[in-house]
Amino acid sequence: MLTSPLGALPMRFRRQRVLIIGCGDVGQRAAAALPARVRVLALTSTPGRRAELRARGITPLLGNLDDRATLHRLAGLATRVLHLAPPPGEGKGDPRTHALLSALRRRTPPAALVYGSTSGVYGDCAGEWVAETRPLRAGTPRAQRRVAAERLVRFHGRSSGMRTSILRIPGIYAPDREGGTPRERLQRGTPVLRAEDDVYTNHIHADDLARACVAALWRGAAQRVYHASDDTQLKMGDYFDLAARLYGLPQPRRISRQEAKEQLSPMLLSFMSESRRMDNTRLKRELRVVLRYPQVTGGLRQGP
Repeated sequence: MLTSPLGALPMRFRRQRVLIIGCGDVGQRAAAALPARVRVLALTSTPGRRAELRARGITPLLGNLDDRATLHRLAGLATRVLHLAPPPGEGKGDPRTHALLSALRRRTPPAALVYGSTSGVYGDCAGEWVAETRPLRAGTPRAQRRVAAERLVRFHGRSSGMRTSILRIPGIYAPDREGGTPRERLQRGTPVLRAEDDVYTNHIHADDLARACVAALWRGAAQRVYHASDDTQLKMGDYFDLAARLYGLPQPRRISRQEAKEQLSPMLLSFMSESRRMDNTRLKRELRVVLRYPQVTGGLRQGP
């Protein structure tokens, strides 16, 4: 029997129904981390995924965040909601989150909703330590859409009485996650920035993130933000050098920022343009999450 990462739960929690929106890799890990007595439901827009979800003990619900008419049945269905679905790939806002929240409010709203956002909402912080109270300066359209989603979540929480919490998530890794380690990038020989141009990067193991999601569903404070980040303090190039040593692969070559602009994709370059170190004190003190992989060295070593 699966045990709760929160310890023994009171009787009133035994019939909880948790709805996962965006039940991909992290959502499925979160479902597995929930107590066995909690019923887990997941929204999916793909009929072919229903058998896969049922095999994991998850009740699938067909619906599409881009089609509001398919979301009506979500009203009053769950006692807690984990929202991990990303905004659309273009535009200024997040109509998907707006549609979800509108559907949830049609009847008695869930007691709690946890939204998985991104650390990119802070923009470039020049390597400074970042607390949850830091003003948001999203520098990319992708991060700006996340800021819009956060505002929707917090507004709906205040106006409906729903306890909403936000997890700001950095780079997710895990050896058993597709593309979850630097191995493929190292094998391709993708360069990294030279030391004087390099940026601090932040990480969280997918299993630790799943446990943070579950903890926030029960322990997250109303309208509270948490950094779901580990204790690692590494610049991006040093992270790839570390992975190369662990995997017995050549270390990536170092290039200048100007060379990176000429050689790398805009997406990859955007990750090399922001530097920050995330303070995870709230995660450990308020959500009481004990990281299984506080440093990336331990998590990367789990790989083949």
